[in-house]
Amino acid sequence: MAENKTKPTVASVSAFLNKVQDKELRNDCVALVKMMQAVSRKKPVMWGSSIIGFGTFHYVYESGREGDTVLIGFSPRKQNISIYMMCSLDKVKAELPRLGKYKTGKGCLYIRSLSDVNTAALRKVLTKGFKAASKANVHTA
Repeated sequence: MAENKTKPTVASVSAFLNKVQDKELRNDCVALVKMMQAVSRKKPVMWGSSIIGFGTFHYVYESGREGDTVLIGFSPRKQNISIYMMCSLDKVKAELPRLGKYKTGKGCLYIRSLSDVNTAALRKVLTKGFKAASKANVHTA
């Protein structure tokens, strides 16, 4: 079986964020780090070269393939900030109407900036998502 490409690294989260050229995006990322760290009570870890993660989620597919990923995390992308949660978005759907401008993907939220969303609602989404993923996790690191 192929090995996962995105793994935790020892790279510096601060150094990564300092390379984000857009000042507003960089400030949003710093705020997200603080918010996710408060929600998860985990230190931020670089996963691969561009994902900042909090906690570890171990998954096992029906095929037998298994691996680890972030419980919650995000990545500043060119188009938007991708927010990753290892819970079904159904677990947080009650909070989504209050969130503001966002799009969804499979287990992801996409936002342009924190100014587009209600940060209190985002914090609730992250809190519920982290708790749901932690309960479903095979193991939590």
